[in-house]
Amino acid sequence: MKLQRHPANPILMPDLNSEWECTNVFNPSVTHHSGLFHMHYRAQGLDWISRIGYAVSEDGIHWNRLRQPVFVPENGSDARGVEDPRVTAIEGTFYMCYTARGIGQQGSADNSQTGGCIQPMIAKSDNLISWERVGAIVRGEDNKDHLLFPKKSAGSYVAFHRRAPNIWLAYTRDLLNWPEDEMLPLFGPRADNGWDSKSVGANGVPIETEHGWIMIYHGYDQSGVYRFGACLLDRQYPSQVLRRPSSFIFEPEEQWEIRGDRPNVVFSNANPAVDGTVYVYYGGGDHVIGLATCSLEALVDYVMTAE
Repeated sequence: MKLQRHPANPILMPDLNSEWECTNVFNPSVTHHSGLFHMHYRAQGLDWISRIGYAVSEDGIHWNRLRQPVFVPENGSDARGVEDPRVTAIEGTFYMCYTARGIGQQGSADNSQTGGCIQPMIAKSDNLISWERVGAIVRGEDNKDHLLFPKKSAGSYVAFHRRAPNIWLAYTRDLLNWPEDEMLPLFGPRADNGWDSKSVGANGVPIETEHGWIMIYHGYDQSGVYRFGACLLDRQYPSQVLRRPSSFIFEPEEQWEIRGDRPNVVFSNANPAVDGTVYVYYGGGDHVIGLATCSLEALVDYVMTAE
């Protein structure tokens, strides 16, 4: 099973008349709400600082975007950019997980991880346009590729995040305090599996099915080529990986994916399932935005049966 590229690709490109998004637009989140597709995307302009723009679509293919960003850096903790949004709707509120790229170490870590300039942050909104900062999942370490599950588990919010090279789970009651003893590794690279042998990270919000949570994730090998895979997590206990096929479902093929601003990168933050179709939005070469799709039925069959 492979994702199929949409013939209209790339579906969003830099706006050469804009100072803040004239260089690159990539790594979008897309939420389907009230009959519309809502995109939040990372953009870079003349100053190369990442900001988050917003666009809306009736069909998920043709987009109208706001002229100004909806989320921008505000202090030293994110002075180098706000990146890679992933939006989840939970109990009537929208939560955006985004990466803050700052200047100097932010906070101290309670573990052996290093860094601190790259933080996994959360903001919230009731209208997808105006956002209020909430806080970080961890501080004092370089950490990203985080997102929230659309449902709580036993009263707690559940999140993916990445402690390189592995994907981790974290739990919290209030989105402000994330106890270290409630964080655990989910899975990591497979040294003998080629395409995801060096590092893995989460893509978009997992899809709930009767069989469990379908998670689409990215991985790369020693050559740095990004590809997508999929796995199945237990519906009640998402820390349990039920199925993880060895093959990938998407890889760079188009010239704008193979070359781009960063070669051989396809990077997705969004895979909403709408009317039986899974829409996988992705950044190609860290430069433009593409769309690939599959049927939800085919994706379920893949994670349930593929070796």
